[in-house]
Amino acid sequence: MPNTSQTQTALTPLRRFATHTTTTCSAQASAYGKCILATYTDVRKDSCKEEFEKFAACMRQAMKRKW
Repeated sequence: MPNTSQTQTALTPLRRFATHTTTTCSAQASAYGKCILATYTDVRKDSCKEEFEKFAACMRQAMKRKW
């Protein structure tokens, strides 16, 4: 059985990620989602690249981590 404090520590980055995707970067996530929805029947590489890059940049800034 895993230690509760270890489990909480492991979930903290995931919780921060979930919070930031639904609040801090919601506009960028929405734009990316709309692009995916509009092109899902004709998927091509980089079809929503611009929207994804904006969303990814927002997430990196929100998470304060350079990947």
